[in-house]
Order: sequence, then structure tokens, then C-alpha cells
Amino acid sequence: MSKVISFQIPKSENSFIQYQEDRGNHFYDSLHQHPQAQLTLIVEGRGQLLVGDYVGRFQPGDVYLLAESIPHVFRSDSDYYEDNGTLKIRGNTLFFDFKAMSKAFSEVDDFHDLVHLNEKIAGCFKITGETKEEISKLLARFGEFSGLTRLGHCIHILSLLDFTSKDMMPLNQIPILKTMTERDGRRMDQVMRFILDNSKRQISLEEVAEQAYMSKEAFCRFFKLRTRRTFTQYVQQLRVTEAKKLLLETDLSISQVSYQVGFQTLSHFNKTFKNLTEMTPKDWRKLE
Repeated sequence: MSKVISFQIPKSENSFIQYQEDRGNHFYDSLHQHPQAQLTLIVEGRGQLLVGDYVGRFQPGDVYLLAESIPHVFRSDSDYYEDNGTLKIRGNTLFFDFKAMSKAFSEVDDFHDLVHLNEKIAGCFKITGETKEEISKLLARFGEFSGLTRLGHCIHILSLLDFTSKDMMPLNQIPILKTMTERDGRRMDQVMRFILDNSKRQISLEEVAEQAYMSKEAFCRFFKLRTRRTFTQYVQQLRVTEAKKLLLETDLSISQVSYQVGFQTLSHFNKTFKNLTEMTPKDWRKLE
């Protein structure tokens, strides 16, 4: 599958399965959407996943299932953008065009569950446990498969998706806001880039509203409709997500972490961290 330009959806081909291997310095870093459902194995690389109303981190070994036409971005950490850096990313992704599948097999009873599987993919899921292990093994080698073997493995992967299982961890609130216009998509991409690049400092509402060419009032409505959070809540979630990483991966003190991710006071950081994680920063660090 060719790279997806932000919110310019590629035309669906007469193919149910499209396979893509991402290799390079960082993952595609624009907020985007496409009409195919997506199953991604993170082979190498770390960063933040923004999908719908969800903000979280991704790391090697993670497997994610994304619904069709849901805005998302796997944003690599800043280390991956350094000049002359040695860090690399690798990701293997399957795209499923259920509309193509429906055209081909809608009249065949044996394919009924497969054709209607897309109706169960509401939002983004993180796949864990034994399901993740089995899917990971197949995705790691998927580039070796072709023809009927590829189709067979694809159908087997889809058969493993049991949405009643604890292995399927939903990441979004329901219902999910899907599909933005190209104009709104580009506007959200510009806003998200600005927030991600500046989240470690104090960002005023006026600044971010200017990125969207909106008044403060109009921007607040626009942003909350698409993220289910106020601008302040969203920035706090980004900062806490980054703090969780630093607490586990560095020896910085809790106070240093607090200021590095953009909180002005330690007390505000501690309160916000506990509200969002139900743990104190100290307890979180003990998870290492």
C-alpha cells in the first residue's frame, strides 16, 4: 500500500489485502486516515500513538488493530529525528479492504463472519496475550507469503480476532468519530504537530488556535469534538504519557521529570499523574 498523504485517501484497489513494511528513521508522522482497516506490528521503534481520542505510547512488540477511516498517527520520539542519528524504525502492517471483500464474497455463506467482521472493529484495539504472540509470528514473516498462502494466513489472522477476549484491549471511547474532511484533517494535523513539538513548554490557547486559523471559542469546540478532551486535558495527557516513559527509562528525579515534560509545579504534576493513571509517579516507577 502506498504511503497515505494526510487525509487524502487512496482509491481502493480490487484487492482485499495490502501489505506494507515501514523502514527508515521514523514512522510517517502526519495525522492521516484511509478506508482500510489496519493491523500493525511494531518491530522496532518507540513513540506516541494518537488515534481518535486515545493518547499513549508504542514500543517494539506492540500490535494494534485500527478501524477504517479513523484519524491516527504513530509519532516517533524526538530521538528518531536527530541528524546523524542511528535509531531506526520497523513496522509491518496489513490493510484490509472489507468493501472489496464484501463485493466478492457477500453471497457466500461460508464468508459471512469474515465479511461482517469490520462491523466489530470499532476504534483502535491493542492486541495482547496469546493472540498477540500468534499474530506477531505471522506478521513478522508476512512478506515471505504470496498467492493463496498469503490469503490463507490473512484469513487465519482475522479468525484470531475474538472481540470478547481480554486479549483485545479497546483504546477508544464509543462511539468513535471517524472520517474528517480533508480541510479539517489538515487543520488537525497542523494543530497536533504544534502541540507535540511544544508540549514541554507552556502553550497558550491563543497560540494553538492561531495554528487552526480559528478564534479561541471556535477552536475549543472544534478540538473537543474530535478528541473528546479540552485542549488543556489533551496536553496534560501528552505530558503524563511522556512522564511515564521517563520515569521508567531514566534516573531523573520525579521533580526533574515533572519540569522536563512541561509541568510548572511538582504538586500539579503529582495530582494530574494520579488522576490519569490512578498511581503516583513514585508507584509507577516501581513497575520497572
